[in-house]
Amino acid sequence: MSDAFAEIAKIGVVPVIAIESIDHAVPLADALLEGGLGVAEITFRTEAAADVMALLSDKRPELLLGAGTVLNPDQVKRAVSAGAAFALAPGFDPAVVEAAEAASLPFAPGIMTPSDISLATARGCRLMKFFPATPAGGPSMLKNISAPFAHLQAKFIPTGGVTLDTIADWLSLPEIAAVGGTWIAKAEDMRAGDWQAIAAKARAAVARARELRP
Repeated sequence: MSDAFAEIAKIGVVPVIAIESIDHAVPLADALLEGGLGVAEITFRTEAAADVMALLSDKRPELLLGAGTVLNPDQVKRAVSAGAAFALAPGFDPAVVEAAEAASLPFAPGIMTPSDISLATARGCRLMKFFPATPAGGPSMLKNISAPFAHLQAKFIPTGGVTLDTIADWLSLPEIAAVGGTWIAKAEDMRAGDWQAIAAKARAAVARARELRP
């Protein structure tokens, strides 16, 4: 596991963020850091993503910054140029895996089935994003589909439908490196400038993860 993903595994939670405005970037980072959460996955679901990552890489280098929803090799290049230390995707695309390898960018492709895991592990991936985690069957589903790959020491970051109340269900599994938290920094909180709400949710997520993994 790369240094970036090893650090994420120590933290236990990755906030998954679709940020709409570059003006929200620094206040968002400060809210996460105030809450003790020193990592953020900025998804390419918005036009602002690359600019936000570049700004945060410069202004808040203490934040472990990653790119999410990386769907093509061009986005791999943009993530690296913007200073991303890691990247994740919702699915498995060998072209994206190759691009990340060529760029030395730690990368976790998305999986949802045993076939996905088989394809990803065949390309050398040992950390994968289980997406959409809750709609796809939750912890029981992941535990069962990942069992045949346990000897490969495959690890997963479930994302999609995970909440503060269900963190324990996931982090109790040895296959889980960390959970992805879309609830921590919601678009409506950023639009409203409610940075204290984000800080509070970050603080609660970190505290819960530490309770489960002292």
